[in-house]
Amino acid sequence: MGEIEGSYRAIQTPGTRLGAQFNAGISTLEPGQSLSDALGPGGRSPGRGLQLRVQGLDDSQEFYNLESRADGQTLLSDVFRRSNLMESDYFGLEFQNMQMSWNWTIVRWSFNVCLFVSGPMNTLFRLSVKFFPPDPGQLQEEYTRYLFSLQMKRDLLEGKLSCTENTASLLASHLLQSEIGDYDDVADRDFLKLNKLLPNQERIQERIMELHHRHLGQTPADSDFQVLEIARKLEMYGVRFHPAADREGTKINLAVAHIGLQVFQGNTKINTFNWSKIRKLSFKRKRFLIKLYPEVHGPHQDTLEFQMVSRDQCKIFWKNCVEHHSFFRLLDQPQPKSKAILFSRGSSFRYSGRTQKQLVEYVKDSGARRTPYQRRNSKVRMSTRSLAPDVPKQVSGITRLMHLSPGSSMDSPQLSPFSSKSSPLCLSPSFQMSTLSLPGAGQVPSPLQSPILSEVGTNRLEEEEEEGRRKRYPTDKAYFIAKEILTTERTYLKDLEVITVWFRSAVIKENAMPEGLMALLFSNIDPIYEFHRGFLKEIDQRLALWSGRSNAHVKGDYQRIGDVMLRNMCALKEFTSYLQKHDEVLTELEKATKRLKKLETVYKEFELQKVCYLPLNTFLLKPIQRLMHYKLILERLCKHYSPDHPDHNNCREALKEVAEMATQLQSSLIRLENFQKLSELQRDLIGIENLTAPGREFIREGCLYKLTKKGLQQRMFFLFSDQLLYTSKGVTATNQFKVHGQLPLHGMIVEESENEWSVPHCFTIYSAQRTIVVAASSKVEMGKWIEDLNMAIEMAKKSQEKSDLFLDPGLCDRSNRSSDEVSLEQESEDDMSSSRNSLDKQTHHRANSTMHVCWHRNTSVSMSDHSLAVENQLSGYLLRKFKNSNGWQKLWVVFTNFCLFFYKTHQDDFPLASLPLLGYTVSSPGESDSIHKEYVFKLQFKSHVYFFRAESEYTFERWMEVIKSAASATGRMSLLIPKGPLQMNGN
Repeated sequence: MGEIEGSYRAIQTPGTRLGAQFNAGISTLEPGQSLSDALGPGGRSPGRGLQLRVQGLDDSQEFYNLESRADGQTLLSDVFRRSNLMESDYFGLEFQNMQMSWNWTIVRWSFNVCLFVSGPMNTLFRLSVKFFPPDPGQLQEEYTRYLFSLQMKRDLLEGKLSCTENTASLLASHLLQSEIGDYDDVADRDFLKLNKLLPNQERIQERIMELHHRHLGQTPADSDFQVLEIARKLEMYGVRFHPAADREGTKINLAVAHIGLQVFQGNTKINTFNWSKIRKLSFKRKRFLIKLYPEVHGPHQDTLEFQMVSRDQCKIFWKNCVEHHSFFRLLDQPQPKSKAILFSRGSSFRYSGRTQKQLVEYVKDSGARRTPYQRRNSKVRMSTRSLAPDVPKQVSGITRLMHLSPGSSMDSPQLSPFSSKSSPLCLSPSFQMSTLSLPGAGQVPSPLQSPILSEVGTNRLEEEEEEGRRKRYPTDKAYFIAKEILTTERTYLKDLEVITVWFRSAVIKENAMPEGLMALLFSNIDPIYEFHRGFLKEIDQRLALWSGRSNAHVKGDYQRIGDVMLRNMCALKEFTSYLQKHDEVLTELEKATKRLKKLETVYKEFELQKVCYLPLNTFLLKPIQRLMHYKLILERLCKHYSPDHPDHNNCREALKEVAEMATQLQSSLIRLENFQKLSELQRDLIGIENLTAPGREFIREGCLYKLTKKGLQQRMFFLFSDQLLYTSKGVTATNQFKVHGQLPLHGMIVEESENEWSVPHCFTIYSAQRTIVVAASSKVEMGKWIEDLNMAIEMAKKSQEKSDLFLDPGLCDRSNRSSDEVSLEQESEDDMSSSRNSLDKQTHHRANSTMHVCWHRNTSVSMSDHSLAVENQLSGYLLRKFKNSNGWQKLWVVFTNFCLFFYKTHQDDFPLASLPLLGYTVSSPGESDSIHKEYVFKLQFKSHVYFFRAESEYTFERWMEVIKSAASATGRMSLLIPKGPLQMNGN
């Protein structure tokens, strides 16, 4: 397994944070200063305390009195306590060494080491951001975002956050809005004259003021968020250079970030080594070594070497890497190794703080009252922290309250590819996603009525905000088509993280997967994940420019998406070889779970985690399925554009590229979808083995009523290309289905028999083993079953050789059979003795899977329905309203696998609730519903009624289209849309 270690001899206190270098051979006293002078009134002497200066991010300075034997952690804790900083682990204290470079205070070092850098009274500590998260939405407190904004301000002024003049002007304009409020020509000039925000401020002052004028009504909290949103997209965001040279002697700079290690030449990033690609980091004297996983390094050697300025600088950077990896990638903080009795080889350095995951959970769960804070330099009203975590919306221009709970989404959150001895947080297997109350399910409540999704008091506000946002958005249909690419790409990247981040963390923690399979799986999906991270960023930036009110002068350049799509679709062709291996990946993973009990256990437990909201192997199909999505969206764009539109040619060429890839991988996708479904059923059915036998194809699953001695009893049927299974659901705690019968298709005959049995929608199945009578829930359902059965029987007949077993002719002579000859076996619902697996070892399965929904709603789904559902995935923000509620609530909604999944924001790692749509009706609201808004559709199943509101006509039509695809799967779901122009009840 991978690891981070230092290849040198040292005995060092474990658990220390990265800090300044300590070299006992260099005097840190000022010229002419004696030790007694250094221990003067403001320093430390026996029996006396310490008084230390700390500069805050707002440039204010405070003094802290510490005990004489205090260490770095004592000072750090006092600073955090005095400022009431909850999300403190993002921050650290810096001080300058003799070379005037800033170094992190080592928390366990006593100040008799640190203070003599420049003398006790001259030593200045400053609070700084140490860990820069990829997304400001991960910062849950307004106060934390305020401090991060001040860090961006400091970095801009010091030249660390290099960017174009336009971007610098925009950042400065938001900082100006935060400092003095709305634009005022005199106030702006006076402030900029007295305060420096940028090194070249005088030259671009007019541009700063022009942009500031556009932020009218923006609160200080909004301004902070905008600063972070812009800054995080810059290449130099959070970058701290460590000078080095490569093997050829070329001068470069190394940096570490949340994503991994970065290499710069000047201010240009020339390479990035993601944590997932790195197997080991180490250093030997001045040499810093990066060892990569095989098959991941591509054109690079498997071991990279860099020469740094000194051994101490090499060690500092290595420690910095250890801390960043632990903070962003681990779920639990690593435990310190036990000390060697006599001597130690290598470093025992470990990160000692909370990981980002732990920090997010701590702030969310903390019951501490968050007191108000003062923006010391701001001329605007004082901001207060709300009693609940808050995330300001990204739309500026109106004053808003902070009331939404943020998601704990992480770009590369808690993955540890380095050591199986690390301790990622064990994802709780007890989580069961809320699902809509299903008929027969009993105790499960509706998800959309849970407190977390029914926040009374915020609905009216969100409705008003949505109205304001709607008026500011572009109205061009092409914009909303392009936005669909963005919203679905966000969901797609989250789906990839289920494998690249969460599943990898689970198997590494338990050391459950062989190295060969690890390499096969992750070397194929990691490069794809990295590509789409960059792709998402590019789309996000383009859509932000397209929708921005401040970009009227560049509309011709930015109101298009074809160039972005063409560039990235051409680049995506390079990953075709990876996509072609997914067939092998899925097969080998399935084999390994059957062969290795430990991996099977981890696999099953992981499928119960809240992040794994679909069957695990479904996520491995996503990369190929995504190609089909690109194809459909580009077709929609090409159809919308006229041939002379400037974006048409690029879109057409991009479509050509992706269509070529989709055609090339179509057969693989068909095989993968079939294999995925078979392996999913293998886990959900007990009493049958080797369901994934070669050549077997899944055709249909659904609920039918079987005639037994007790009368008609509910059964779940599964039709394959060679056999028909019927199962029952036991009364035990398991959600699995027990197989009661296996009927071979060879020689099977099916015929309607409503008149014979006087049962509506009834048909009889004659097979070589037995004859059964079943009834469907509707005429349509019966027709689908009979059609698919006859098709499967014909397929089985053609595939069988003439020497196969023939049926007894008597079984086919139905005219001579009496009703007593029909198999009416007694089937006990709780008879599980014949099960080949112990139910005690089984776990609860997802209640919103198609199998369970079909069971409760008496319907069925075919493989063609599943394939169609794959093409009709969609995600985006919708406003939701209950039947009897007054206002609308904004939710991030993902439609996939015949189900709506609900999140607070698109950044959340897992859905809060789900709504299976099989059996629902979708329609436009009627007059009795009293809905006076545009773009609203109504979902209803029996007494459950929900209204959803889209942001535009295009998105409304798309949601209706994809939900109709789920409707067509059951035949019971109707699409009641009036023909012609929509007649709305209000405006």
